Amino acid sequence: MSNTTSVAFGSGVLIATPSGANATPVQFGALQDVSLDFSFSSKQLFGQYQFPIAFARGEGKITGKAKFANIDGPLYNNCFFGQTLNAGQKLWAYNEAGSVASSSPYTYTTVNASAFDADLGVVYASSGLALTRVATTPAVGQYTLSAGVYTFASGDSGKAILVSYSYTQTSSGSGSRAVMGNKLMGVAPTFQIDFYQTNPNVAGAQWSLRLYNCVSTKLSIASKNQDFTIPELDFEAFANVANNIGEINTAV
Repeated sequence: MSNTTSVAFGSGVLIATPSGANATPVQFGALQDVSLDFSFSSKQLFGQYQFPIAFARGEGKITGKAKFANIDGPLYNNCFFGQTLNAGQKLWAYNEAGSVASSSPYTYTTVNASAFDADLGVVYASSGLALTRVATTPAVGQYTLSAGVYTFASGDSGKAILVSYSYTQTSSGSGSRAVMGNKLMGVAPTFQIDFYQTNPNVAGAQWSLRLYNCVSTKLSIASKNQDFTIPELDFEAFANVANNIGEINTAV
Protein backbone atom coordinates (compact mmCIF):
# COMPACT_ATOMS: atom_id res chain seq x y z
CA MET A 1 0.00 0.00 0.00
CA SER A 2 1.37 3.41 -0.96
CA ASN A 3 2.39 5.98 1.64
CA THR A 4 0.53 9.26 0.92
CA THR A 5 3.12 11.29 2.78
CA SER A 6 5.38 10.72 -0.24
CA VAL A 7 2.85 12.12 -2.73
CA ALA A 8 3.33 15.69 -3.98
CA PHE A 9 0.92 17.96 -5.83
CA GLY A 10 1.26 21.23 -7.72
CA SER A 11 4.19 23.21 -9.07
CA GLY A 12 5.85 23.58 -5.67
CA VAL A 13 8.04 26.42 -4.44
CA LEU A 14 11.41 27.35 -5.96
CA ILE A 15 13.86 29.74 -4.32
CA ALA A 16 17.29 30.93 -5.49
CA THR A 17 19.86 32.25 -3.02
CA PRO A 18 22.79 34.13 -4.62
CA SER A 19 26.31 33.23 -3.55
CA GLY A 20 28.02 35.50 -1.04
CA ALA A 21 27.55 36.75 2.50
CA ASN A 22 24.13 37.99 3.63
CA ALA A 23 22.56 37.16 0.27
CA THR A 24 18.82 37.71 -0.06
CA PRO A 25 16.85 34.67 -1.30
CA VAL A 26 14.54 35.32 -4.25
CA GLN A 27 11.41 33.28 -4.93
CA PHE A 28 10.30 32.30 -8.42
CA GLY A 29 6.92 34.03 -8.34
CA ALA A 30 3.78 32.53 -9.90
CA LEU A 31 5.70 29.29 -10.51
CA GLN A 32 4.17 27.23 -13.32
CA ASP A 33 6.33 24.12 -13.41
CA VAL A 34 9.79 22.82 -12.56
CA SER A 35 11.69 19.94 -14.15
CA LEU A 36 14.86 18.37 -12.78
CA ASP A 37 17.01 15.92 -14.71
CA PHE A 38 19.74 13.72 -13.26
CA SER A 39 21.84 11.92 -15.87
CA PHE A 40 25.15 10.14 -16.33
CA SER A 41 27.19 9.04 -19.27
CA SER A 42 28.11 5.37 -19.25
CA LYS A 43 30.71 3.01 -20.62
CA GLN A 44 30.09 -0.67 -21.35
CA LEU A 45 32.70 -3.40 -21.74
CA PHE A 46 31.84 -6.04 -24.34
CA GLY A 47 33.34 -9.42 -25.00
CA GLN A 48 32.20 -11.79 -27.72
CA TYR A 49 28.58 -11.72 -26.58
CA GLN A 50 25.82 -9.25 -27.35
CA PHE A 51 25.42 -7.77 -23.87
CA PRO A 52 28.10 -6.02 -21.82
CA ILE A 53 30.03 -7.87 -19.15
CA ALA A 54 30.94 -4.73 -17.20
CA PHE A 55 29.48 -1.28 -16.79
CA ALA A 56 30.96 1.95 -15.47
CA ARG A 57 29.27 5.25 -14.76
CA GLY A 58 30.95 8.30 -16.25
CA GLU A 59 30.25 12.02 -16.14
CA GLY A 60 27.21 13.16 -14.17
CA LYS A 61 24.92 16.06 -14.86
CA ILE A 62 22.06 17.74 -12.97
CA THR A 63 19.99 20.21 -14.93
CA GLY A 64 16.80 22.04 -14.13
CA LYS A 65 14.22 24.21 -15.81
CA ALA A 66 11.64 26.51 -14.24
CA LYS A 67 8.71 28.37 -15.77
CA PHE A 68 7.30 31.28 -13.79
CA ALA A 69 5.09 34.26 -14.52
CA ASN A 70 6.67 37.01 -12.40
CA ILE A 71 9.02 39.20 -14.43
CA ASP A 72 11.46 39.79 -11.60
CA GLY A 73 14.53 42.00 -12.10
CA PRO A 74 16.46 40.87 -8.98
CA LEU A 75 15.84 37.21 -9.89
CA TYR A 76 17.02 37.72 -13.47
CA ASN A 77 20.07 39.61 -12.27
CA ASN A 78 21.07 37.26 -9.43
CA CYS A 79 20.61 34.07 -11.45
CA PHE A 80 21.55 35.07 -14.97
CA PHE A 81 23.03 38.50 -15.73
CA GLY A 82 25.12 39.15 -12.62
CA GLN A 83 25.25 42.91 -13.13
CA THR A 84 24.95 45.86 -10.75
CA LEU A 85 21.30 46.34 -9.89
CA ASN A 86 20.10 49.92 -9.45
CA ALA A 87 16.82 51.23 -8.05
CA GLY A 88 14.40 52.83 -10.50
CA GLN A 89 13.16 51.47 -13.83
CA LYS A 90 12.63 52.98 -17.24
CA LEU A 91 8.93 53.06 -18.15
CA TRP A 92 7.17 53.55 -21.45
CA ALA A 93 4.49 56.07 -22.17
CA TYR A 94 2.93 54.47 -25.25
CA ASN A 95 0.70 56.56 -27.53
CA GLU A 96 0.25 59.33 -24.97
CA ALA A 97 -2.60 61.44 -26.33
CA GLY A 98 -1.92 65.13 -26.83
CA SER A 99 -2.23 67.98 -29.29
CA VAL A 100 0.13 70.52 -30.82
CA ALA A 101 -0.28 74.01 -29.34
CA SER A 102 -2.52 76.18 -31.49
CA SER A 103 -0.19 79.19 -31.22
CA SER A 104 3.57 79.72 -31.30
CA PRO A 105 5.59 77.97 -30.04
CA TYR A 106 3.88 74.93 -31.57
CA THR A 107 4.91 72.47 -28.90
CA TYR A 108 3.69 69.54 -26.88
CA THR A 109 5.20 68.89 -23.43
CA THR A 110 5.04 65.27 -22.34
CA VAL A 111 3.44 64.34 -19.04
CA ASN A 112 6.76 62.97 -17.77
CA ALA A 113 9.04 65.63 -19.27
CA SER A 114 10.99 66.08 -16.02
CA ALA A 115 12.09 62.41 -16.17
CA PHE A 116 12.26 62.09 -19.98
CA ASP A 117 14.63 59.43 -21.31
CA ALA A 118 14.19 58.69 -25.04
CA ASP A 119 11.89 59.41 -27.98
CA LEU A 120 9.95 56.42 -29.33
CA GLY A 121 8.02 58.18 -32.08
CA VAL A 122 5.04 60.45 -32.85
CA VAL A 123 2.01 59.71 -35.04
CA TYR A 124 -1.09 61.66 -36.06
CA ALA A 125 -4.03 60.47 -33.96
CA SER A 126 -6.44 60.76 -36.89
CA SER A 127 -4.49 58.68 -39.42
CA GLY A 128 -1.71 56.83 -37.56
CA LEU A 129 0.84 58.29 -39.99
CA ALA A 130 4.27 58.74 -38.39
CA LEU A 131 5.96 62.14 -38.15
CA THR A 132 9.69 62.50 -38.84
CA ARG A 133 12.16 63.81 -36.30
CA VAL A 134 14.58 66.50 -37.54
CA ALA A 135 17.36 68.52 -35.94
CA THR A 136 15.91 72.02 -36.47
CA THR A 137 13.09 73.97 -38.12
CA PRO A 138 10.44 71.29 -38.63
CA ALA A 139 8.13 71.35 -41.65
CA VAL A 140 4.63 69.88 -41.67
CA GLY A 141 4.89 66.22 -40.64
CA GLN A 142 8.15 66.79 -38.76
CA TYR A 143 9.18 67.59 -35.20
CA THR A 144 12.17 68.46 -33.03
CA LEU A 145 12.74 67.41 -29.45
CA SER A 146 14.40 68.88 -26.36
CA ALA A 147 14.09 67.51 -22.81
CA GLY A 148 10.64 66.01 -23.27
CA VAL A 149 9.23 68.98 -25.21
CA TYR A 150 8.23 68.27 -28.84
CA THR A 151 8.16 71.20 -31.30
CA PHE A 152 6.16 71.08 -34.57
CA ALA A 153 5.56 73.19 -37.65
CA SER A 154 2.90 75.93 -37.65
CA GLY A 155 1.00 73.88 -40.23
CA ASP A 156 0.47 71.18 -37.59
CA SER A 157 -0.95 73.56 -34.97
CA GLY A 158 -3.85 72.14 -33.00
CA LYS A 159 -3.53 68.65 -34.50
CA ALA A 160 -4.09 65.62 -32.25
CA ILE A 161 -1.01 63.44 -31.84
CA LEU A 162 0.03 60.24 -30.11
CA VAL A 163 3.49 60.39 -28.54
CA SER A 164 5.55 57.39 -27.39
CA TYR A 165 8.64 57.80 -25.21
CA SER A 166 10.45 56.33 -22.23
CA TYR A 167 11.10 57.99 -18.90
CA THR A 168 12.90 57.12 -15.67
CA GLN A 169 10.95 56.41 -12.52
CA THR A 170 13.04 56.89 -9.38
CA SER A 171 10.49 57.04 -6.56
CA SER A 172 10.59 54.54 -3.68
CA GLY A 173 9.60 51.04 -4.75
CA SER A 174 9.85 51.96 -8.42
CA GLY A 175 11.45 48.77 -9.67
CA SER A 176 15.02 48.08 -10.75
CA ARG A 177 17.42 48.60 -13.63
CA ALA A 178 20.60 46.77 -14.63
CA VAL A 179 22.84 47.62 -17.56
CA MET A 180 23.89 44.40 -19.30
CA GLY A 181 27.63 44.83 -19.66
CA ASN A 182 29.90 42.64 -21.79
CA LYS A 183 31.74 40.53 -19.20
CA LEU A 184 34.78 38.33 -19.68
CA MET A 185 34.35 34.73 -20.75
CA GLY A 186 33.86 32.38 -17.80
CA VAL A 187 32.15 34.90 -15.52
CA ALA A 188 28.68 33.87 -14.33
CA PRO A 189 26.63 34.41 -11.17
CA THR A 190 26.18 31.33 -8.99
CA PHE A 191 23.31 30.54 -6.64
CA GLN A 192 21.77 27.85 -4.46
CA ILE A 193 18.46 26.31 -5.51
CA ASP A 194 15.82 25.13 -3.03
CA PHE A 195 12.79 23.26 -4.36
CA TYR A 196 9.89 22.25 -2.11
CA GLN A 197 6.62 20.38 -2.67
CA THR A 198 3.82 19.18 -0.40
CA ASN A 199 0.78 16.94 -0.37
CA PRO A 200 -1.99 19.42 0.54
CA ASN A 201 -4.18 16.60 1.88
CA VAL A 202 -1.69 15.30 4.45
CA ALA A 203 -0.38 17.53 7.23
CA GLY A 204 3.40 17.77 7.24
CA ALA A 205 3.83 15.75 4.05
CA GLN A 206 6.60 17.33 2.01
CA TRP A 207 9.82 16.70 0.16
CA SER A 208 12.60 19.08 -0.84
CA LEU A 209 15.75 19.30 -2.90
CA ARG A 210 18.68 21.65 -2.37
CA LEU A 211 21.42 22.15 -4.97
CA TYR A 212 24.34 23.96 -3.37
CA ASN A 213 25.88 25.56 -6.46
CA CYS A 214 24.08 26.34 -9.70
CA VAL A 215 24.65 28.43 -12.79
CA SER A 216 21.99 29.43 -15.29
CA THR A 217 22.54 28.43 -18.90
CA LYS A 218 19.50 30.00 -20.57
CA LEU A 219 16.76 32.56 -19.97
CA SER A 220 13.80 32.63 -22.37
CA ILE A 221 11.08 35.28 -22.42
CA ALA A 222 8.36 34.75 -25.01
CA SER A 223 5.19 36.82 -25.34
CA LYS A 224 2.01 35.61 -27.00
CA ASN A 225 -1.24 37.25 -28.10
CA GLN A 226 -4.08 36.61 -25.62
CA ASP A 227 -1.83 34.86 -23.12
CA PHE A 228 0.49 35.62 -20.22
CA THR A 229 4.25 35.84 -20.65
CA ILE A 230 5.89 32.85 -18.93
CA PRO A 231 9.68 33.28 -18.63
CA GLU A 232 11.77 30.11 -18.47
CA LEU A 233 15.12 29.74 -16.69
CA ASP A 234 17.47 26.77 -17.24
CA PHE A 235 20.15 25.95 -14.68
CA GLU A 236 22.85 23.36 -14.01
CA ALA A 237 24.37 22.20 -10.71
CA PHE A 238 28.03 21.71 -9.82
CA ALA A 239 30.02 20.72 -6.73
CA ASN A 240 30.81 23.09 -3.85
CA VAL A 241 34.17 23.39 -2.05
CA ALA A 242 33.30 20.30 0.03
CA ASN A 243 32.77 18.35 -3.21
CA ASN A 244 29.06 17.99 -2.51
CA ILE A 245 26.30 18.66 -5.03
CA GLY A 246 23.23 18.96 -2.86
CA GLU A 247 20.75 17.07 -0.71
CA ILE A 248 17.32 15.48 -1.09
CA ASN A 249 14.85 15.22 1.78
CA THR A 250 11.85 12.88 1.60
CA ALA A 251 9.16 11.54 3.94
CA VAL A 252 10.10 7.89 3.43
